[in-house]
This record gives sequence, C-alpha cells and structure tokens, in this order.
Amino acid sequence: MQKVRLKWVKNRGLDHIIARTTSIRASCLLLDHLARLPSSSPVPARSLARLQKPLGLTVPVLRFLRRHPTLFAEIPHPRFPTLPSFSLTPASHLLLGRLARASALDSHLRLARLLLLTRSKSLPLASVLPLRFDLGLPYNFAAAFPVAHPDLFAVSNNHISLSTTSRLPENILISSLQRRHAEAIDGATYRALSRPPSSSSAPLAFPMRFPRGYGGMKKVKAWMEEFHRLPYISPYDDASGIDPESDIYEKRNIGLLHELLGLMVHKMVRRNAIRLLREELGLPHKFTRLFTRYPGVFYLSLKCKTTTVVLREGYERGKLVEQHPLAAVRDKVFYVMRTGVLYRGKGLSKLVLDEDGDEEGVMDGDEEFDGEGMDKDADVECFGIEIVGNEENTDDEDNEQDMD
Repeated sequence: MQKVRLKWVKNRGLDHIIARTTSIRASCLLLDHLARLPSSSPVPARSLARLQKPLGLTVPVLRFLRRHPTLFAEIPHPRFPTLPSFSLTPASHLLLGRLARASALDSHLRLARLLLLTRSKSLPLASVLPLRFDLGLPYNFAAAFPVAHPDLFAVSNNHISLSTTSRLPENILISSLQRRHAEAIDGATYRALSRPPSSSSAPLAFPMRFPRGYGGMKKVKAWMEEFHRLPYISPYDDASGIDPESDIYEKRNIGLLHELLGLMVHKMVRRNAIRLLREELGLPHKFTRLFTRYPGVFYLSLKCKTTTVVLREGYERGKLVEQHPLAAVRDKVFYVMRTGVLYRGKGLSKLVLDEDGDEEGVMDGDEEFDGEGMDKDADVECFGIEIVGNEENTDDEDNEQDMD
C-alpha cells in the first residue's frame, strides 16, 4: 500500500483540552494522595515537591496548590508556623466521594479490556499505574479488584492478570468499531448501504477527521480508500500469524490503538504510557509513526512538555462525544479549580455544594467547558503532503526525534 505522509498540524482546540485535562489529572491525584494521609495534621508542601514529575506539572507543586485554594486549604503547621502546609477543603471531600462512586461503575471492565488486548492477558503493575487516571481506576485497584472480583483478576509477582473471561459480558471481545458497525447497519439509510465497502464513510471504516485542508485532496482520498479496503482484524483476535511487515498488520495496529484510546475516560493517553505496553500489545518499536501517518484518526500533541495522543473522533467542538460519568465529575473538579483561580480565597464562598452533586455559583458550568480560547477545533499551520513508497529507518528516527 502506497503511504501518504502528512505533516504535523497543530490543533489549538485539542491542545487546550490536553492542558485542562493535565490540570485535572494533577488535582485528582493530589486529592487521592492527601486523602490517604493522616488527617490529624496538615501536609507540608515540601513533602509533595517530589510528586511534580509524576503529576505531570510544569509548575512547582507549591504554586499549583496555592493556585487552587478551593481544593487545597493552606493552614499553618502546628510545629512550624512558617512552613507552608495544606489540607483538603470540604469541597474536596465531597468531590472525592463522587469520584469514587463514578469510578466504581465500570473501572474493572476497562482494566479487563486492557488485559484482553495483551498477548499474555497480563501486565506488570508498573505498566498499569501510569494509566490509573486515564482508565479511572481507584488508587488501590491492585488489592481491591482481586478481592471484589476473585474469579476475574489475580495479582502475583507484581503482575495483574485475567483468571477467566466467563464472568465478563458477552460483548467484551467486540471492539468499539465493530459495535459502531452493528449500530450503523441497524439504523443505516439506503444511501449509506449503497456506498462501497472501501468508502471512508462505510460503517466499518475508521472515522477520519483530517486536519483542515487535507481531507479533500485527491491523493489523500485515494490512500484512504486503499487503506479501508484492507480487511479489519479485531484487536482482541490473535494476530501471531500475520506478517509484521505487511499492510494488514499495520491496519491491525491502528485498530488496536483505536481501541486502546477508546478505553480511556478522556480518549487520550501519554505516549510514554503506551511505550510501557508496547511488547505486550505487539506494537512495533517505532510506533509513533503510526500516529503521524494517520492524522485523521489520531492527534499527536506536544502540549505540557510531553507527547500526548488523542482520539480525534472522541471530541466534537471541544467536548467529549460520549461523556463517561467519571469525566462529568472531573469537569466539576475543574469548575471548582477554576473558581479558586478566579476568586482566590473567596472561591469557597462562591460555591454552593449539596449532597446531590450540583454546584451552583456565579459561573455556569456549561459556559466554562465550551472551550476557553478554542476556535472549534481549529487547525493551524497546515503544510503540504508527499507520497512515499518504502520508508527508510532514518525517516522514522527523525520522526521520533521531532516528536520527543
């Protein structure tokens, strides 16, 4: 298959979503960490400084804590009054309860699907921990899941594995693309059914949202038709008999990454987290070129001093197309954070918190999440394309270095 190499295009809307999700991630992980510590005394900020890199923050932890007084209350230390110390606010305790309830809905199924994507149905805990926020797992999932689901999960030698699949739903091995195909067939119109199977708008085709200026190019359309003409292999099927250098195996990898990103609550994941899963997922050593080669499916961002991969179809006009209940609660976390940024210490007085889960104040939540600074997923800095045949290793190495 002749491949089309598209230049990287910056998407300001998705970059803004990544920056917002990074702040939510840091807040949620800090809330979990502080909630597990003894509440008898406040936590000194210097003891949290070592968490800056794991949290993915680009600012010091102390500055981040002081920026959000509605979540983290700064109080004097009982022994050292000049030592900056923090504790959780009443709003934080309320949000922690809502986050725990939303996470308990289907987090074990998300982890089970992730394990089913691997070759051995098992993963090291060190490879799953970086995905805890993305999958919506509780902090103690390694101990809680084997107890709550003893016939499903097992932990040994710092590995978590699936014991059996008989306890899982019947459609657990059906990919999201196949489910969409079934729904499209059931509710398809005559015009949709009359399209050829190779059409980019056919039911089983990958949804393509090319950067502005690319989707209408004849060369891109020809490549897209040829790509969709290849057979689709479910990421849950055994692919050991397929030539790793073939185009079919590359499409299988695209389907696997598509399913992996679809498992994430926010339809995005950091590239370094995927690298920890590379061998078990059967991905090539230089898998980043899959994201840059198919920008209609994925968006690769360099925001927040890291490389993040986003599933393009997961967002429409700055919002999740299918919002998980956990993502809705995390939006509330961002609303409380934003209130603290705008009103500082007076932010708590601007919030009205009830037990049903609705916050009311001077800001409207819908207005807050429409995408501040976004231009409806606008793409900028569009460049040209070039048709390539067999790519050399040097091209892939340059591509990896450019995205680092």
